[in-house]
Amino acid sequence: MTPMPAPTPQSTSHIPTTRHSNAVQDAADNNKAMAATPKLSATNLKFYYGAFEALHGITMQVYDKRVTAFIGPSGCGKSTFLRTLNRMHETIRTSRVEGQILLDGGDIFQLEVSALRRRIGMVFQRPNPFPKSIYDNIAYGPRINGMTKSKSEVNDKVEQSLRRAALWEEAKDKLHESAYSLSGGQQQRLCIARALAVDPEVLLLDEPCSALDPIATAKIEDLIFQLKDSCTIVIVTHSMQQAARVADFTGFFLLGNLIEFDSTTVIFKNPAKKETEDYITGRFG
Repeated sequence: MTPMPAPTPQSTSHIPTTRHSNAVQDAADNNKAMAATPKLSATNLKFYYGAFEALHGITMQVYDKRVTAFIGPSGCGKSTFLRTLNRMHETIRTSRVEGQILLDGGDIFQLEVSALRRRIGMVFQRPNPFPKSIYDNIAYGPRINGMTKSKSEVNDKVEQSLRRAALWEEAKDKLHESAYSLSGGQQQRLCIARALAVDPEVLLLDEPCSALDPIATAKIEDLIFQLKDSCTIVIVTHSMQQAARVADFTGFFLLGNLIEFDSTTVIFKNPAKKETEDYITGRFG
């Protein structure tokens, strides 16, 4: 299947700005975002809970080593779409999917599901560490996937993953204590470290900061900036400010439809659809 072209940036020349440098930076950020290659491609994706159609023919691309955010009101389909990307929806008996999702050009529905979820990791809204030590939470994935053969390799993987999740300095002296001894924000970073331990190509974050305080949220956002150099990131967020801060691309969902998808600069400063503008400006939602 021929990859879909990246969305064409719209002109932002009429956007008011207080400083010329802001407009120049916006243009530079927009150009950088657009210079990306597809990692995931969805075509005419429909999702059903029983007879209820929750997603209506979603077609879009997720770009490699970029941050993509999904915004929209509650129940609009953004988390449902996120879960189709690594077939997490298959845990729900009455669900079914129509359409196509490609990962690097290959059909994800033809892949063995555990292999797919190793390539596309996921972190949920509320921290869900295993009832194990911090060390064993991180070591679990590499062990069951046969990625480590010796104790020293496990130790290295645990340290590397905790460092990537910016948690090593806080956890290195209590690796064999319960994961539940960590604060909520630390537990969420532990879950990110656990996902990173199997070296995923894509990391899905389903409202990862909704249960966190502003300080913990800032740490997660800093972490997202660090990770996108080595990993494609897709985040669902109810915070438009968060999407504007962290994302290169943003998709706006409404009533199971993808209303608009473009670079974050365009979505927040010059949206093409009235529904997007109304949501961003607080007229509804």
